[in-house]
Amino acid sequence: MAQAGAGRPRIADVAREAGVSKAAVSFAFNNPDRLHPETADRIRNVAAAMGYRPHPVARMLNERRTSTIGVLTPQPLSQVLANPFFSLFAAGVGAVTEECGYGVLLISPLRGSLAGALDRATVDGVVALGLDESHPEVESIRKANLPMVLVDAPAWPEHSSVEVDDEAGARLAAEHLLALGHRQVLVVGVEGPTVASREGVENVTARRLRGYQAALEAKGAPLGPGAWVVGPATFEGGEAAFLRAWEDGFRPTAVLAMSDAMAIGVLQAARHLRLRVPDDLSVVGFDDLPLGRVTDPPLTSVHQPVVRKGEEAARLLLDAIAGKPGWNADHRMLRTRLVVRGSTAAPRQQHQNREVHTTD
Repeated sequence: MAQAGAGRPRIADVAREAGVSKAAVSFAFNNPDRLHPETADRIRNVAAAMGYRPHPVARMLNERRTSTIGVLTPQPLSQVLANPFFSLFAAGVGAVTEECGYGVLLISPLRGSLAGALDRATVDGVVALGLDESHPEVESIRKANLPMVLVDAPAWPEHSSVEVDDEAGARLAAEHLLALGHRQVLVVGVEGPTVASREGVENVTARRLRGYQAALEAKGAPLGPGAWVVGPATFEGGEAAFLRAWEDGFRPTAVLAMSDAMAIGVLQAARHLRLRVPDDLSVVGFDDLPLGRVTDPPLTSVHQPVVRKGEEAARLLLDAIAGKPGWNADHRMLRTRLVVRGSTAAPRQQHQNREVHTTD
């Protein structure tokens, strides 16, 4: 048997110790049905005793699969990991892939190129999160010809997709504020490659904005100048976006934030400005993350089943990878609902005539 310090055992060492060919060792791990069961067991036992493990790249080439899927995000890694939404989504993906013996690789832009990152990723398929067709690299990503499931993006006919009813959820959020009596409403949106030209773009930002606008316009309170700001979907992004609107002179009594992370950032900005939530400012998020239940005050939010979204996406991708006879792309829409907590109330005073001092 191999001794300590002798280096990593190789396939030739196992073959010599077991008294078989190198091909037989390979068969024992990759195609055991080509050997007598007792022979395959003996070879694996010898290998285990020696501390031998098949080289992952060689095994991948032999099996023509990596047993790994990628989660593709158009945003930089720093932004993705700063949003607690992603950890919940990844938990859903991981729960399914682990059960099926697959690993997960996070794929984000490499030196600014998402297609370049995908070219270097060794995966059997991809869950693409928030990749709408306005992204400049969509065509090259399509040409990669990998099994793909789209999440929070318009459906492509050739790929399965999972999304939530963003427009309906946003409408519920705006209607809640309107029913409380708010008319000066600020929308804090998620920035992206299409945010400057949102008309006709079917991404998450556009759908949520459309829901907000539909509810506000129905009550004769359309979004006015300065009532729409954007930032990264992070705590810092939400805080900076709200402060920017405030510095520009807009004095909302309520905020509709397109993510819980941004809404929590708005709560921080309100504390900085000595605004009381919900007395001076009502805030509604979108996601209903567990963190929103323990903010001060607890956050009113549009609930979406984030973990389930990850699970559904992983199952659809593994079905596509398996390529079962009769497989067709499947497009799934998940429902949203409003969860009312302590961050919203009727407006108690207008800010236009009140001087507000910031803290140091």
